[in-house]
Amino acid sequence: MAKQTRTERRRERARQELAGKGWTAIFFGIVLLVIAPAFLTGPIVGGLGPALRPAGWVALAVGAVLLGLHYIVRRQAARVEIEPAAARTAARPAPAVTTERREPALSTVPQVSQESQWGPAVLHAIEWRRFEALCEALYAQAGFTTRSQSHGADGGVDIWLQSKHSDVPRIVQCKHWQGKAVGVKEMREFFGVMASHQLKSGTYVTSSTFSAEAAAFAKANGIHAQDGAALLRLIGQRTPEQQAALLAVAYEGEYWRPTCASCGTKMVEKPSSKNDGSFWGCANYPKCRGRTIPKSKAFATV
Repeated sequence: MAKQTRTERRRERARQELAGKGWTAIFFGIVLLVIAPAFLTGPIVGGLGPALRPAGWVALAVGAVLLGLHYIVRRQAARVEIEPAAARTAARPAPAVTTERREPALSTVPQVSQESQWGPAVLHAIEWRRFEALCEALYAQAGFTTRSQSHGADGGVDIWLQSKHSDVPRIVQCKHWQGKAVGVKEMREFFGVMASHQLKSGTYVTSSTFSAEAAAFAKANGIHAQDGAALLRLIGQRTPEQQAALLAVAYEGEYWRPTCASCGTKMVEKPSSKNDGSFWGCANYPKCRGRTIPKSKAFATV
């Protein structure tokens, strides 16, 4: 192997010398044809310029021949190197196909199947961030300019709406709850947010329902309360294409895995002796100390 390597090195040096001689000949040809006549002027040496031109053309021709030979030799050497490599690749046995079954990690398995049409099961399957994104997309279809943020302190406003027909913005609070009604306490907190922004109306939307007291408070204070059933009716009024687009928003990415409300990353399932054996925690812990979620309550958060 060492002897073969030395042979290859000698051939490479020979090819480089061939190219060097070719470029040298071309250089002298240019000197004899262009540079020398420019300097050889006057009654004494003026006649030397034309006399050097034939030698210049010969030098250019020799240089071109040498570079052509270098190109041919280099192509042949490359072909010699490629063919054995191709032969080795063809002779290499194909990797064996294993039939070993590997179970995916628990935290990467979708928790529920996807529905093909809109219904309560869709709202139950998605996590809180997908619910907010769904509401924002629904308002965008209605012609509103929307603005939201995926995580962090939002001041009690999940979505800002701006209509081209009004200079007054509208705020939306989204509550993704399952099996728990939104009470008057939450409604009063939202009314306080409206007052802080000097707004006389707002929208409170939930995947769940409202208590009778919360619904009455909303009606008396300019809050449009929209529960899960009303939200589904509104989606049902959209065109089939719009409904499909909203379904794609709801089921985007890992729609079933909760999002950390503090840093916006997807949470990971962690083992615990409590909470039915596991809970959802931020993947950035301890850098992010967002709150944990019991796995049994993953779809009733934020």
